[in-house]
Amino acid sequence: MAYTVGQVAKTARVTVRTLHHYDEVGLLSPSGRTAAGYRRYDDADLERLQLIRYYRELGFPLDEIAAILDDPGADPAAHLRRQHELLTGQIGKLQEMVAAIELAMEARRMGIQLTPEERFEVFGDFDPDAHAEEAEQRWGGTDAYRESTRRAARYSKEDWLRNKAENEDWGRRVAAIMDSGAPADSAAAMELAEEHRQLISRWFYECSYEIHTGLADMYVADPRFTAYYEKIRPGLAAYLSEAIHANAISRA
Repeated sequence: MAYTVGQVAKTARVTVRTLHHYDEVGLLSPSGRTAAGYRRYDDADLERLQLIRYYRELGFPLDEIAAILDDPGADPAAHLRRQHELLTGQIGKLQEMVAAIELAMEARRMGIQLTPEERFEVFGDFDPDAHAEEAEQRWGGTDAYRESTRRAARYSKEDWLRNKAENEDWGRRVAAIMDSGAPADSAAAMELAEEHRQLISRWFYECSYEIHTGLADMYVADPRFTAYYEKIRPGLAAYLSEAIHANAISRA
């Protein structure tokens, strides 16, 4: 089947001027012409044009495309394999770029100014941004959320490492209290519950007893929070929740 230059331009979504240029440089010359000298393209020409467009999208200059397509050792399957490899590589690079941009966006939103290496050193497997959008939706309008975001924006890597060390020390001591058999409403357990509240107040926002008991309920209701405390010591989520409630009642 023969196609006019206008039909090819419309089908391939290129300009007539582009097709004329490809003809002039020998990249895509029509297989025939009419008696009046007008260009006529056949199906093989359209297939070549499709390959040209693929390579152009990948950033190849016209002279290199011509050399690739005119290689006598290449066949259509070889071109497809090459394009698949190039596109796959490009997709991988784009995915890395998207991931980096998303990381930068989330870090800026949360105010955590750390490199990926520093974030891993500080937080390990825990990602403080994993539920950032949800946290903003649930608490974004509260004074506590605004205060937490404001403080976090000022913290350096050393600040976050100090926060991590304090929390790990608290975790070891509360696990030891559990192992001793002390009930959640014991003086020792309630003292550590109070220390937990003060840690939040010192690092993030003023944590009232009302807020603290709300957090305690979330520690056992939300599997994500439960899993965080269960990693410290199995059963800690429920134990801490009970201790927080007991502490709030005793100090009311």
